[in-house]
Amino acid sequence: MRGATLGKVLVTATAVAQMVGPYVFDFNETHIYNDSWPPHAKFHNAQTMSSGVALSIATLANLWRPGSGRVGVDAAAFAASTYWLSQLSAFFYPGTASVDPPGEDDWPQLKFTIPMLTVIGVGWFLARRGLAGTRQR
Repeated sequence: MRGATLGKVLVTATAVAQMVGPYVFDFNETHIYNDSWPPHAKFHNAQTMSSGVALSIATLANLWRPGSGRVGVDAAAFAASTYWLSQLSAFFYPGTASVDPPGEDDWPQLKFTIPMLTVIGVGWFLARRGLAGTRQR
């Protein structure tokens, strides 16, 4: 069961970072208070920050709900990784850039996205392996 707990702690850490990180990096003059951004762009930035919080709450609820077992761990890992995977998908949309002005530091988000997805994957693996011998769902 020790591996299950370590795995849950790793996924929990990514959920907490996902709740706080967007507000640290986006609730400032580069995003929400950026006068050059049109209101609709700010709307979508705010939506993204709120989505990160909602996904984090879903992660924690699924992960720590009593008796959640493997199904809860799977749902938590899915919720935890959704924010980061959708961030990567932005690359494929026309006219997007990872920073303003475009090209100055291409995809600095990868410094966070790839490690976060890795920690979620390791946490999921450890939690699932730790629960393998139990009679939980």
